[in-house]
Amino acid sequence: MKRNYTFTSLLLLLIIATVACSNNSKKAADNGEETDTKSVVNVPQFNADSAYQYVKSQVDFGPRVPNTDAHKACGDYLAQKLEQFGAKVYNQNINLPAYNGTLLKARNIIGAYKPEAKKRIALFSHWDSRPWADQDPDEKKHYTPILGANDGASGVGVLLEIARQIQQQQPELGIDIIFVDAEDYGTHSAYQGKHQEESWGLGSQAWARNPHIADYNARFGILLDMVGGKNPEFRYERLSEEVASNVNRKVWKAAKQLGYDRFFVPKDGGEVTDDHTFINRYAKIPTIDIVPYGFFEHWHTEKDDMDAISKETLQAVGQTVMQVIYNEK
Repeated sequence: MKRNYTFTSLLLLLIIATVACSNNSKKAADNGEETDTKSVVNVPQFNADSAYQYVKSQVDFGPRVPNTDAHKACGDYLAQKLEQFGAKVYNQNINLPAYNGTLLKARNIIGAYKPEAKKRIALFSHWDSRPWADQDPDEKKHYTPILGANDGASGVGVLLEIARQIQQQQPELGIDIIFVDAEDYGTHSAYQGKHQEESWGLGSQAWARNPHIADYNARFGILLDMVGGKNPEFRYERLSEEVASNVNRKVWKAAKQLGYDRFFVPKDGGEVTDDHTFINRYAKIPTIDIVPYGFFEHWHTEKDDMDAISKETLQAVGQTVMQVIYNEK
């Protein structure tokens, strides 16, 4: 059966529908329910070209292995950039014993925005690079330090660009950008001893046990690791899902809204020992890890250089993180 309407009937139906919609919206508002007229937060536009340059600036120092001149120079650069971008900068200079007995002169670098605010979000990335290319196809390179363009510099580059944006437009919550050191001095692939989970993430362990200010806390944390490679697939890292599934949902939902769901895939990604392991364990801050599933093809090899970096990936990660932090109230 086909319905036929006269013009008058159609006009009457339109008036009734309009009144009904208005009454339903008022009822929803009166009951404290969300309606479709939520205000839209003005999120700044992440600049991937800028982030790429920050990655390159780090790589230009050479391998940022603790106890080297390149490491010291890059640390000074990072602290200077955070200060330039309006953050209150804290430096934690600490001596950390590596699994092989080497004493590492490490440095955690923290940039705080709205340091007086009680409500905070912590953004993490490690800034050191691996002292050995122990996954390189060429065994002769297994004791050669790597540039770490993706594994280290990419996350820092994204956070430096976010810092630059925060200087221009502050989110409602306080933001801490935390560059942790000595993440990648974990056991060499040739090591024959017992697996030592805590040989990794030495700087994050030190920070989590003794943060830059007493009684530090944050609503949640986001760790960025290897976030600049080509065509990555970021999945729910398993520990992140156990301790902060709500934060995973925030991030992956934001990515989907922005059209980056081909990068952020809502599937199980397995568990990874990373800086967030120790931040969750010792600082008790629910922290997720944005890390590519399966890592990436040049992980811990000499080819982890600028040719491995994709501006498209930097854009997807950077804009997604900004979408999350600017929408927190």
